[in-house]
Amino acid sequence: MLPSPATIRSYKPDDFAAVVRMLADLDPWKRLSYNASDWERVFEMPMQGREAFVIEAGGSVVGVGVLRQRFLFGDYLEIFAIAASAQGRGYGRALLAHVEGLVFRRAKNLFVCVSDFNHQGRRFYARNGYTEIGPILHLLIPGSSEILLRKATGPAKSV
Repeated sequence: MLPSPATIRSYKPDDFAAVVRMLADLDPWKRLSYNASDWERVFEMPMQGREAFVIEAGGSVVGVGVLRQRFLFGDYLEIFAIAASAQGRGYGRALLAHVEGLVFRRAKNLFVCVSDFNHQGRRFYARNGYTEIGPILHLLIPGSSEILLRKATGPAKSV
């Protein structure tokens, strides 16, 4: 259920500055040393093979999700973040439910990676039905792993 008053809509290039300000203030992005050029690549338009969504409340962007299509018989949630000031209010759950609704109409799997040090993110995904598949060692920074997670509605094929 969408917290009131909030709206979810497709990302627009005009959202870039607000999204980057939000992401720059959050772990794991700070710890992973993401910078402006990284975000410019992620949000470059047109977003070939990707869809992005924002959730707004009170006229401000409070969350973002970037979805990469066609990944391991499903889709991959490449970026997902809720502003620190908006966490714990249901915005994350609402945006994730929106993304899942899109994905599960066309595929059986949704994947996401979460940094091993991102305990809050790991709890969030576990509460929302994601299963840890396993670590990918040293994927983004030395000494850390990205944990691959999966939520599925069934096998990709039925025999």
